[in-house]
Amino acid sequence: MGGVDQIELVRDFNRNYTRRLGVLGDHYLGLSRPWSESRLLFEIGLDGVDVRDLRRRLGLDSGFVSRMLRSLTDQGLVVVRPHPQDGRVRVASLTTAGLDARDELDVRARESVGALLGQLTADQRDRLVAAQSQVWRLLRMASVEISPIPDASPVARFCLREYAAELDGRFPSGYSESALLRPGELDVTGGEFLVALEEAESPVGCGIWQPLRRPSTHRVGSASRSTHSGDAESGVAEIRHVWISQSCRGLGLGRRLLSELESRAGAQGYRTFRLGTHTALPEAAALYRSHGYREIPLYDPEGYNQLAFEKVLV
Repeated sequence: MGGVDQIELVRDFNRNYTRRLGVLGDHYLGLSRPWSESRLLFEIGLDGVDVRDLRRRLGLDSGFVSRMLRSLTDQGLVVVRPHPQDGRVRVASLTTAGLDARDELDVRARESVGALLGQLTADQRDRLVAAQSQVWRLLRMASVEISPIPDASPVARFCLREYAAELDGRFPSGYSESALLRPGELDVTGGEFLVALEEAESPVGCGIWQPLRRPSTHRVGSASRSTHSGDAESGVAEIRHVWISQSCRGLGLGRRLLSELESRAGAQGYRTFRLGTHTALPEAAALYRSHGYREIPLYDPEGYNQLAFEKVLV
């Protein structure tokens, strides 16, 4: 969008949208409380919530959340008690009056949005909902941060277990966790373990790059696997264990993760990238091809890899 200030366009949309929904006043939906307190009632929900989780979920500081909880408590809508198993943890729950207030908010919110949609034709409503879905997907993508972490960290091992569990269910012969990157392996071989975190806390993807070694194989379970203990091939990096959570697929995160792996390895002087995949993962092969990888003969005797790809950076 040459010549268009995209930042100002997004800011203008945000200002217009919040005004349309009436979130800036002290009487949201005509009730005697602001939008922030009304939102808190929805987030506490029917079953209550740990106050720490509430702050983290909304991205608010503890002082602001505490003030809102005190206001709702004074209104008889919320009660805050110590957790029954851990007195250091506080749990916020809705009272009977709070549940009624939440139900009323739900009804009024639906009526408000329904009135807004009622000004549009059926086709316009469909277009609005489709556009909103696309905005939501892109904002989710924008909230994901990719950064390196130690390959032995709990988050790294969680991602690898999720990766292995999915492959075990999709490969006809299953998948053994013994084929995964070993804890601390990158400290020896070089390379990086990248994790994708949504909202700075939920792991939704991972990937590894490391210098490609001339394979010397040994048996791992029923599959042959490279030990990565031979001499490194000059300027060649291998990309391994690319995993995206089911909840984030279709957002373009796999392509973004690949680009970050290539960029970080490229900054270390690597210009050629290789990776392998299985014929049971056609979407992975399609991603690699669309990202500039070309199919090559198998370069690693690991039994799980049935297709091999290579990309050379210009």
